Amino acid sequence: MQQFDLTGRVAVVTGANTGIGQGIALALAQAGADIAAVGRSEASETAAKVKAMGRRCELVSADLSSIAPVGDVIESVVDRLGRLDILVNNAGIIRRDDALDFSEADWDAVMDTNLKTLFFLSQAAARHMVGWSSQDGQRGKIINIASMLTFQGGIRVPSYTASKSGVGGLTKLMANEWAPRGINVNAIAPGYIATNNTAALQTDETRNRQIVERIPEGRWGRPEDIGGAAVFLASRAADYVQGQVLAVDGGWLAR
Repeated sequence: MQQFDLTGRVAVVTGANTGIGQGIALALAQAGADIAAVGRSEASETAAKVKAMGRRCELVSADLSSIAPVGDVIESVVDRLGRLDILVNNAGIIRRDDALDFSEADWDAVMDTNLKTLFFLSQAAARHMVGWSSQDGQRGKIINIASMLTFQGGIRVPSYTASKSGVGGLTKLMANEWAPRGINVNAIAPGYIATNNTAALQTDETRNRQIVERIPEGRWGRPEDIGGAAVFLASRAADYVQGQVLAVDGGWLAR
């Protein structure tokens, strides 16, 4: 189990206030990591739970709809927690409309948050990770949150589908370039996870039944299901895993 021990590591998790981001932050903390919760909404509940485990948790306020705060975010984390070992790019948004009617504003908003900021935050983090890796031999870890729409097309979400397809491609590119520099880059593609964002689907009796019937596991996923995958990818156990998009979907894609 020592391969999964994250004691002494510092993890940045964007969008850690609820749902998948919170589940990942808590799982990393349980494995021993200190947490920097980054986002527009204050992750006070997440911070309280992390601190109850005996780990440090710093709240970093940043609007990730643009790359403007990227440099300050990384500098703040290093200043307050001493280093940066793990980055989880979880923050993201979605806009829905028919492809025939989809607006440029909705296209740009989603692409800027889900893809552009993800890349430049990863770039800024990697520059620090390269230095730490060369000093103590620990590999840096970048984990992107992809989607079922990294593999599928979906409907009425053109910019979201494009952004999450892009996340899959960027994950591979960054792994290709940064693996020799001591950094692992991988992604997790969640299936249907029971969070606040999917509450409407869960309460729609017909749609909920259709979803569960399609999932071989026979249930919705939970945030902690994604957290377990994140701990693996953040740990030494995944040092030889590069450029992968790990579907955590209860078998949805296999159906």
